[in-house]
Amino acid sequence: MSRSTLIPIMCLLGALVSQHCHAEDRAPRDEIVLGMSTALTGPAADLGINMRTGVVAALDECNRAGGIHGRTLCLIALDDAYEPAKTAPNMRKLIEEDNVLAVVGNLGTPTAIAAVPIAIATKTPFYGAFTGAGMLRKTPPDRYVINYRASYAEETAAIVDALVDGSHLKPGEIAFFTQRDGYGDSGFAGGLAALKQHGLRDDRSVPHVRYERNTVAVEKALSDLLLLNPPPKAVIMVGAYAPCAAFVRLARENALDATLVNLSFVGSESLAKALGKEGDGVIISQVVPYFDVDLPIARDFRAALPVSNPAANPTFGSMEGYVSTRVLLRAMATIDGKPTRETVIDALEACGKFDIGLGEPLELGKENHQACHHVWATELRGGRVAPIEWADLSKTNGASHD
Repeated sequence: MSRSTLIPIMCLLGALVSQHCHAEDRAPRDEIVLGMSTALTGPAADLGINMRTGVVAALDECNRAGGIHGRTLCLIALDDAYEPAKTAPNMRKLIEEDNVLAVVGNLGTPTAIAAVPIAIATKTPFYGAFTGAGMLRKTPPDRYVINYRASYAEETAAIVDALVDGSHLKPGEIAFFTQRDGYGDSGFAGGLAALKQHGLRDDRSVPHVRYERNTVAVEKALSDLLLLNPPPKAVIMVGAYAPCAAFVRLARENALDATLVNLSFVGSESLAKALGKEGDGVIISQVVPYFDVDLPIARDFRAALPVSNPAANPTFGSMEGYVSTRVLLRAMATIDGKPTRETVIDALEACGKFDIGLGEPLELGKENHQACHHVWATELRGGRVAPIEWADLSKTNGASHD
């Protein structure tokens, strides 16, 4: 079955029975086949695996309840190792050979740059991608691109507001450490826009250092910040967990007295594991609430995950995959007859305002292709991720700015 990673989905037919996507049959009459191109190997593999785990947990849960009008759901996940050159052929295989109904939960901005044109050209829903990039959030929106999560612009705006209003930093005292590609560019652009709302007049006054994707070569980036006079009091980090962990460790070893803040894409649990106590005080923005909170969707997630994958621990990435897929399944349940690519889009656009137990209102429509706009705050403590309020940012032990 070539490069497919076939994900078994459990359904309840008197007893639990294993279900697979059968690529050689394309889309069987009573099976709804979804596709994903993501990082299952390479430095960003934790991110892709966690997202896939959450998507599968939601599909599994739906199948146990009878599927979508009696049709079971399954996922074909292909590995692109977070490299755009592998994403394009994966997309063509999923759409043209495997005849997937929709592509869901793809990982990353540089890969989305390769994937989105193919989805649009083939009129295939590209839903719930694990990226907050602006190129997936056009005005008016692309018909076939629909998002669950808050944008990187919204994440960086929440971070900048907390640093400026809560920690009383000036725009020029905030630096950026970003991945040298579309992901890093998107995060930096969102950060600049937020800083301009706080009085930034000259983009060139904002320190900006970079590293290459799928590497941990961060030494020069840190050195450039340490040579600044004065050095920055906060660094917004737009990267993946391995290089960000390397940067944090080096920053602490070299006494960079700055608040270090990451975007959600970093992979919170992987970053916490890599840093241990060295990560204390590092802030991470999130696009889902902490998975241990007492919210209906969080309780559902905690119940569904061990049934689907007993070996999996809950993560922010797997919860995002679960939540975003729950939104998709909610829409698909309103479709009469067998879902098609067009009726999936129509159903998502017809959602309007709705509540899935997230603690925040969601909305989708023809002019609004992003369901959630809320950004949550967390902090690393003792090798774990803990929820905080944005107002608590000035109280963290990452830096002192008195």
